[in-house]
Amino acid sequence: MSGGGRRRRLLAADFAMSFMWVWSGILLKIFVHRILGYGAHQFEGELIRYSVSILNMFFFAFLSKLTSGGAYNPLTVLSSAISGDFSNFLFTLGARIPAQVVGSVYGVRFIMAAFPEIGRGPRLNVDITKGALTEGFLTFAIVIISICLSKNIGNSFFMKTWISSVSKLSLHILGSDLTGGCMNPASVMGWAFAHGEHITKEHLIVYWLAPVKATLAAVWVAGMLTRPKKDEAPAAKKVDARPMKSEKSD
Repeated sequence: MSGGGRRRRLLAADFAMSFMWVWSGILLKIFVHRILGYGAHQFEGELIRYSVSILNMFFFAFLSKLTSGGAYNPLTVLSSAISGDFSNFLFTLGARIPAQVVGSVYGVRFIMAAFPEIGRGPRLNVDITKGALTEGFLTFAIVIISICLSKNIGNSFFMKTWISSVSKLSLHILGSDLTGGCMNPASVMGWAFAHGEHITKEHLIVYWLAPVKATLAAVWVAGMLTRPKKDEAPAAKKVDARPMKSEKSD
């Protein structure tokens, strides 16, 4: 496939996966709370929701592999683009991230058309500073984990996806009461756009600026931690270049 064809395929995959990702979260809530009938904080319901969430992340990881790199999170493609060539960086900023945002926006529009009472999406329950620090910390942690997994166990799809999924879920739970624990600017943008809050200071700082800066910092730190060691000089450098004289026997 030509470079242009591959890029168009990536854009289509990014749009579709972003659309599907916002829908998957809503369908999961409907399944647990409406179909199974569990309350908002029932232990059994939460256990089922978290288990299905991990299965859902496995499904999207498989889609990413199937589409040769499709993604639903701008931070995922940004962290890869930073360490790549400049043309790929421009393509990511100018095309892939906008495709993910548009996919999320349309996904939320369809959700609100189908389920008008569904809710408002992630909410900031603390002040801007705490919210930015929370999203920044969560993003920093997951990007570090993702980069280290790619470099250390990149060939094992199951193990890599399992550790990544459990890590994302744990970080999400950690930040859910503060910012929603999103770590995904595109999906938050979908909900914010639907409610006319996409250009507010809270949204831009907490859900865009902080995660992007945390991603840049995480890529830099991961590069320092996983930098290959310099080839050590050979143990025997030229031991002693002096010729050994054989002793003369008297």
